[in-house]
Amino acid sequence: MRFLIIIPAHNEENNLSFTLDSLQQQSHKAFKVVVVNDGSTDNTAEVIRKYTQQDFRFETINLQKSEHQPGSKVVHAFKNGLQAQSLNDFDVICKFDADIILSENYLQTIENAFVNNPTYGLVGGLLYVEKDGSWVYEGNSNKHHVRGPMKAYRKECFIQIGGLRETLGWDNIDAILLEHLGWKEVVLPKLHVKLIKVKGADYTIRPADYYGRYFYFLGLNRFLAYIASSKEAMKSKSISFFFDIISAYENCRSKKLELKITKEEQKIVNNQRWTMLKKKWLKM
Repeated sequence: MRFLIIIPAHNEENNLSFTLDSLQQQSHKAFKVVVVNDGSTDNTAEVIRKYTQQDFRFETINLQKSEHQPGSKVVHAFKNGLQAQSLNDFDVICKFDADIILSENYLQTIENAFVNNPTYGLVGGLLYVEKDGSWVYEGNSNKHHVRGPMKAYRKECFIQIGGLRETLGWDNIDAILLEHLGWKEVVLPKLHVKLIKVKGADYTIRPADYYGRYFYFLGLNRFLAYIASSKEAMKSKSISFFFDIISAYENCRSKKLELKITKEEQKIVNNQRWTMLKKKWLKM
């Protein structure tokens, strides 16, 4: 299978070479890498040039710096990389981050999963971070969800879900839509991916604002958004956190901020969330 790997990068001079080295060392050689330099002000461009000059499989696109918003910024850069390629030339579409290290068999293992399982639409491994000199499971998400830094989509699935949405929550919207269409999202637990830096470290948005905006742009109705907010408040053991999240959510509603999903897709998202709620909380 032929892989198209798109890597958005902004000021990643200290991390990007680790990612690109791990790709060059892959046992599976049929891939193309497009690094989208999103307005970097450090030496990211020089790092990229080292690879594009010596390996024809590596290309780059240079953008003016896009607005630094969680979710929308990275997908905006990804789309610019995607638009410069012909999907007919590839079988797997990957969105990778510029600060991950892949094992040598990563792409080959992904290919094997797709070839042997025709219903697999999205496949990835598990993220590990360095702690006290050892690499440990990140643990920020359940082990059945492919995290944003290492998405690999079967091309047919990617096209059917309409690609990635330029919005906060894109890496959950994709999973919900593909499941609705009959595809499977699969995490391969033995496939470890090293994450060099902690996600969200560059974001200045307050946690409550983040969750409020996230629930809004995910398309949750008011009832489900309030339930989700209460869950986050219970995690933090803070009643005020609940009201802060709700305030951010309602602020988005009052402004009628544009959603990147259709009315029908909103119904799909809310139905999926309601099903999860009944299963986990109401035991129905």
